[in-house]
Amino acid sequence: MKKLLLNIAALMFATTAAAQSIVYFTNEITPEALVKIYEAIGVTPTEGQRVAVKISTGESSRSNHLRPDLIKNLVQGVGGNIVECNTAYGGSRSSTASHRRAIEERGYNEIATVDIMDEEGTINLPVTDTKHLQYDIVGSHIQNYDFMINLAHFKGHGMGGFGGVLKNQSIGVASKSGKYYIHSAGSTQTSWRTAAQDDFLESMAAAAQAVHNYFKQEGRNIVYINVMNNLSVDCDCDGNPATPQMNDIGILASTDPVALDKACLDLVFNYNSTAGDDATALQNRINRQHGTHIVDYAEQIGLGSKQYTLIDLDQQSCINGTTTNDAHRYNVYSLDGKKLLSNAHNLKGLAKGTYIVNGEKVIIQ
Repeated sequence: MKKLLLNIAALMFATTAAAQSIVYFTNEITPEALVKIYEAIGVTPTEGQRVAVKISTGESSRSNHLRPDLIKNLVQGVGGNIVECNTAYGGSRSSTASHRRAIEERGYNEIATVDIMDEEGTINLPVTDTKHLQYDIVGSHIQNYDFMINLAHFKGHGMGGFGGVLKNQSIGVASKSGKYYIHSAGSTQTSWRTAAQDDFLESMAAAAQAVHNYFKQEGRNIVYINVMNNLSVDCDCDGNPATPQMNDIGILASTDPVALDKACLDLVFNYNSTAGDDATALQNRINRQHGTHIVDYAEQIGLGSKQYTLIDLDQQSCINGTTTNDAHRYNVYSLDGKKLLSNAHNLKGLAKGTYIVNGEKVIIQ
C-alpha cells in the first residue's frame, strides 16, 4: 500500500498543479472490506488515544442504519466507543432513556460501549463560518475522545436531500439544542423551526467544519467513511423508510469529508439506471432539496475540496487475481475523451494508467 500511495502521489504531481484529495473505493460491503478501506486511509489513532466511532443507531429496526455485524470488526479493532447524540424530534431516541433502549434493541451495546455524548450536557465549539451560526452546540462527551471515525450510511434525506459524513458530523454530533440551532440556521436552540433551505444546508456545513477543526487540533485526528448500501430516499431517522430502488454501490473513505460526499454524489448522479436498479428516485430527492449545495458551501468555507482522485481498491485486488462484484457498473473514458468501456461489470483488462470512470479520475496501478 505504501508503494501504491507513492506512485499515486507522483502521478498526481505530474498531472495537476493543485493537489487533489484521495478517496478510496471498494464495491464490497462486508466487515472485512470496511476494515480494509479504513486501513487504506493510512491514518490511525496513536497508542492510548480514545476513539469515537460516530454512527446513527437508527429510528427503528426497519430503518437502514448500519448493522452491528457490519461495523463490529472495525469498532473493536480500533478499541472504539460508538457515539451518538439524542434527536430533536419525537421518536425512539429523543431522550437518553429511550435512546438507550433503542441501542439495546438494535444490538449495538453487544459489540461496544455506546456513549450518548449529550447525556451530561453540552459544550460550544467555535465555528469558522459565522454566516448563520455563532458556535456549534455538541455533546459534552466529545471532550473524552482524541480520534473520531465518522462512519456514515450514505442515503437520501427528506430535509437535506442526502445524508453522508457531512450530515453525520453536523446534525449527528450536535446535541438536541444544537440540532434545533442548525435546523433554524441559528435562530433558536429551544424549538423546531425550519430555515430557508440553503441557510440550513450552510449551517450544517459550518457545524461539520467545527467538529472537523476540533479533531484536527494537535494530538487529535478524524477520518471519514461512507457506506453506500440500502440507498433509500429516506434517512435512518425514518422508522419506515421507502424501499431502495437501486442496488448497493460500495464503501468509500477519505480524510476529506467534502471530497468523500462529492464522490458519493457523483456515483449516484452518474449511475447507469436499468429496470429494477434505478437511481432516479434518489437523484430527484437530492435535487428537490438542493442537497448538493452543502458540498459546494463546505468547499467555499474551506472544509475540504470537491476535487478528488478515486482509488479503486477492488481493481488493485483484481491484479492479484480476485474478481469484483457485479452489482456496480462502470463507464470508462481515456483522458482524451475516447470511450473504452460502457456499463462494464468491472475494470479488468485496463492497462495501468489514468482514466475517467463514471465522471471522475481513477488511477489504475
